[in-house]
Amino acid sequence: MIEESEKLKSSTENRALVLADRLVPWCLGATVVTYALTRNATRAISCLMVDFSCALKLSMPLAVLSAMLECGASHITVKGGKYLETLSKADTIVFDKTGTLTRGVFEVSGIHHNTIPEEKLIELAALAECASSHPISKSLQKAYGREIERDRVTGIQEISGSGVIARVDGAEVAAGNGKLMKRMGVDYMDCHSSGTIIHIAIDGNYAGHVVISDVEKPTSRAAIAELKKIGVKKTVMLTGDIGRVAEYMAKKLGVDQYRSDLLPADKVAEVEKLLAETGRKGKLAFVGDGINDAPVLSRADIGIAMGAMGSDAAIEAADIVLMDDDPMKISKAIKISRKCIGIVYQNIAFALGVKALCLILGALGIANMWAAIFADVGVMVLAVLNAIRALYVHSL
Repeated sequence: MIEESEKLKSSTENRALVLADRLVPWCLGATVVTYALTRNATRAISCLMVDFSCALKLSMPLAVLSAMLECGASHITVKGGKYLETLSKADTIVFDKTGTLTRGVFEVSGIHHNTIPEEKLIELAALAECASSHPISKSLQKAYGREIERDRVTGIQEISGSGVIARVDGAEVAAGNGKLMKRMGVDYMDCHSSGTIIHIAIDGNYAGHVVISDVEKPTSRAAIAELKKIGVKKTVMLTGDIGRVAEYMAKKLGVDQYRSDLLPADKVAEVEKLLAETGRKGKLAFVGDGINDAPVLSRADIGIAMGAMGSDAAIEAADIVLMDDDPMKISKAIKISRKCIGIVYQNIAFALGVKALCLILGALGIANMWAAIFADVGVMVLAVLNAIRALYVHSL
């Protein structure tokens, strides 16, 4: 899925460098024409001195390098300069929930409708989930509180987006969501508590469910509010949680929309729909941390991964990595990228304007050699000084 998604992502062309390459022949042509018409070597050399390439060739790389260094100082790793331009246009931000907007630290907060003692139910669930590294599995093992005896568990089957089936002490134990229970034909009791519900069946008989609650990150709500403040039009949360849990968290965080009960492939499909809604001018950024987010990170216009607790697959697939897992850094990265691209366009406009003026005045004999030198070297120096302003975005 990651490989297929990568094929669909378009690269951003470095327009400043392409423009510079195309203008140089015109500048040389103007030099030849000026000499042919005037037979004045000074005017011709003045036109040649103006050139168009230096300031334009430097404006993009230096501004981008400065912006990337500023991002690095804020613990934001940008894998390439081309991603800054895409990020500057981001108007739709899509989030994974667990580990991205929430801490991914789950705790057992309730046990309901159990037909066996609570301690036994937790023990069977923890043993069945012992091979999984998912935060929910870890929370069950933590609630069990004892060393996992792996020799008691055989035949582990992990069913993506549903749960786990394993044999524990010879009995078939299924631990997962309602999809898993339906798949096994087990009648289960729904739960109205807020949190992730893990239903447990033993040998095809319902044994109860465990409620596991996640905690939002301290900066998540402020991060969503800040994104809206800087002009992001839409924020969306994608999660494999059931609708009730997703709705509760979306309202709590202030997210505009949410999609629930999603498998990894469903997340890609939802992002495809959102990409179609974004339009030609806008860009979509996806923020995630898990291995199941990797295909979506590679398919989005810009993929942002959590670097501290994120999976290797997510970090590899992403274009930008937040090294401290702080959602507030998303708005910071967008501000830096917008400032960077603004500086690039300022340099392009300034360089073209001054050089074109000096070229015309030099050909007419109005501007002398010194004006031509300023148009070349002076404009280049000013473009460099302007570009390094991207290093100072601390106040944003």
